Amino acid sequence: MSDETKEIAQTAAPEEPTKTVQPSESRALALAVAGWLLPGLGHALQRMWGRAVAMFLVVGLLVIVGASMRGNVFTPRGGDAFDTLGYIADLGTGSFYFVGKAVERNGADVSHANGDYGTRFLATAGVLNLLAALHAYEAARGRKA
Repeated sequence: MSDETKEIAQTAAPEEPTKTVQPSESRALALAVAGWLLPGLGHALQRMWGRAVAMFLVVGLLVIVGASMRGNVFTPRGGDAFDTLGYIADLGTGSFYFVGKAVERNGADVSHANGDYGTRFLATAGVLNLLAALHAYEAARGRKA
């Protein structure tokens, strides 16, 4: 076979189809839970490094600042609906909830503006992390991110 014939034979050969990974519901759910437990982990496992670092730093900073300002880190033994909602928002930070509890050694002081703002920072961190986990879930399912 001449060189010209080899080239024609090589170009005429059908190429192997590229395999596409189908999004799995269980994988997406696992990434969402990972992103909730450790802020940014769901994005990091999908190689979305910028979002992963941003979520970790922002949620972590909000928790540290909020707890340092002696904001209220709610417990599951809330007395009314607002305490329950506060607990759900705080629990949204995942493992950072325990960091907030550790930083808040002297207890909450919401009688001053600092403590009240700290409570808001903690709730904001939780809601932001829940939204980030939802985004990791949707991105893992192949939805536009």
